[in-house]
Amino acid sequence: MERTQKSVEDHLAGLEGSRGDDIRALDKEIRARMPNAEVHLYEGKFWGGTDQQIVGYGVVDYKNISGNKVEWFLVGLAEQKNYISMYVNAVKGGSYLLKEYAKRLGKAKVGSASISFDGLDNIDTDALFELLEEAAAS
Repeated sequence: MERTQKSVEDHLAGLEGSRGDDIRALDKEIRARMPNAEVHLYEGKFWGGTDQQIVGYGVVDYKNISGNKVEWFLVGLAEQKNYISMYVNAVKGGSYLLKEYAKRLGKAKVGSASISFDGLDNIDTDALFELLEEAAAS
């Protein structure tokens, strides 16, 4: 995956249906909670080898498994074929912050740093927004 110079606004405007509406609503909420964050569109092969487009908010640096320094996003948002994915790369006490919120988020698949859900109606947005605020503060 690489950060592109493509317009995030054009990407978001091109998303269709209720999932597109939910992603635009989430974009607004993320920007409100991370007002100083850089926002970029990332494209390319992601985990599992699938082509992805992810809106990234904020910048974090880390070393990958090969020991190379990598610039990545703090929070990412993407439309998948059947769901919305949000990535939260914030760490607290040596583990991903998302794990602390997993049980509160509602009907969602939660991984170490990712959450997938059908739409905003299926998740506890209060818990999600609290997670975003804590991630932004980290």
